[in-house]
Amino acid sequence: MAREIDYGKLMHSAMRGLIQEVLSDVRDHGLPGNHHFFITFDTTHPEARLAPWLRERYPTEMTVVMQHWFDNLEVNDDGFGVTLNFGDEPESLYIPYDAIQTFVDPSVEFGLRFESHEDDEDDDSAEDDDQADFAEDVEDETEKKDAEVVSLDSFRK
Repeated sequence: MAREIDYGKLMHSAMRGLIQEVLSDVRDHGLPGNHHFFITFDTTHPEARLAPWLRERYPTEMTVVMQHWFDNLEVNDDGFGVTLNFGDEPESLYIPYDAIQTFVDPSVEFGLRFESHEDDEDDDSAEDDDQADFAEDVEDETEKKDAEVVSLDSFRK
């Protein structure tokens, strides 16, 4: 069998490194401006740590928001830990980078999506298509903005 460069694996590694760098900066300096994150992760990942009631409520995946209130952000080479507020109750989570499915900062329309290995095996070209179209999908995976500016010129005859 011929040896090949696994660009998909290398790209995922680089993207996870980017998340680590961003979270390290937030740990050291706080969230700048309107930046905030929607992070969806696989709750079945063997290294993911979350309260039993959260695992029961989100048996396969969960999206957390890091915006107004978070505490104890710890970042290492394998993942990050953070305490978030769930119904006025602080809960600690540990999310391995390998468990992250999406990382979105809607304030600047930035997002990353990680395909699972099963998806890669089913369709090797899907990742390229997903990366190109991801910007269009960001709104579907995040909350809609409160208001949208619409030019009335487009409705004039």
